[in-house]
Amino acid sequence: MQIDTSMSITNMLSATDFPARGNMVGGAPFSTLLKDAVASEDALERQATTAVEGLMTGAGVDVHAAMIATQKANIAFQLALAVRNKAVAAYQQVMGMQF
Repeated sequence: MQIDTSMSITNMLSATDFPARGNMVGGAPFSTLLKDAVASEDALERQATTAVEGLMTGAGVDVHAAMIATQKANIAFQLALAVRNKAVAAYQQVMGMQF
């Protein structure tokens, strides 16, 4: 079993993924970015699960590849959690403003 280790944070959030400022319509690019980031995190989690299952069943998965896959999934989850926390904090700050 071969684990894809080429996905990285820079690949997930490359500068070419952002449209020009004039092309933004109704906030769609930000929602697309979030959906893509969640999908990438989910894919890394599935790869890690597959690698660990392959390691446990003796399907020929290298222990190093399994550990790298689990660490990538862990880092992607921590990034997603940090982004969520920042978004919640920004929302709470906006809701606390007096108009």
